[in-house]
Amino acid sequence: MRHDQAETLAIQALSWLASDEDNLSQFLNVTGAAPGDLRARAVEPEFLGFVLDFIMRDDKTILGFCNAASATPESVQRARVELGGGLPNWT
Repeated sequence: MRHDQAETLAIQALSWLASDEDNLSQFLNVTGAAPGDLRARAVEPEFLGFVLDFIMRDDKTILGFCNAASATPESVQRARVELGGGLPNWT
């Protein structure tokens, strides 16, 4: 996956999070970000990585995003790695 593709997928994930009040609230609490930070920080690969980490935290969240974005969990994981981080898949 190219870096621009990873960023695009992460921005899609951020948009998806922003469309769901419960997920967005949880994301803001976990990251310490403020709602006003989202647009400004969406250009930062590290922040986009946090978005993907949050999306991958449980099956319901990642499958919900993947269904909405026509993506696969594997593509989300590849995007996370391309953005410079994330834990390797040990399974």
